[in-house]
Amino acid sequence: MIKVVRAKLHGIRVTDANLNYQGSITLDPEHCEAVGIVPLEFVEIWNKNSGTRISTYVIYGERGSRACVLNGSAARSCQPGDEVIIAASWYCQPTEIAALKPRVLTFNADNSIARTLHYDVTALEEGRYGFAIRDGLVPSEALEPAE
Repeated sequence: MIKVVRAKLHGIRVTDANLNYQGSITLDPEHCEAVGIVPLEFVEIWNKNSGTRISTYVIYGERGSRACVLNGSAARSCQPGDEVIIAASWYCQPTEIAALKPRVLTFNADNSIARTLHYDVTALEEGRYGFAIRDGLVPSEALEPAE
């Protein structure tokens, strides 16, 4: 099995940091649903401003809020206004990689969605792959690896 990215919020800005909370990251459900991130799912967070990398779980905030709030100890890793990358992962066999079409959102400064993308891996021949970043989202049935 290998660990691969399956969903990503790229360049979303931190809207708040709440140290006095049990922990997690609060995100707008609209952003999460657009890429397939679910509540309580563990994600990795990479701070583009400081280089800090952490792991925590997602909770949904208010729909339409464009929120990205680091809670608990995670609040020490980011400041409001910091640009972060939030990635969810998937474990699969290398032979399944071409079936997975990770969805990616990029963001404007106000956390409105700038672009919707997906990653496209193509199996070329034994052990070789092609890779492209494509505009637009793929159909939901293309998001799950083959059984």
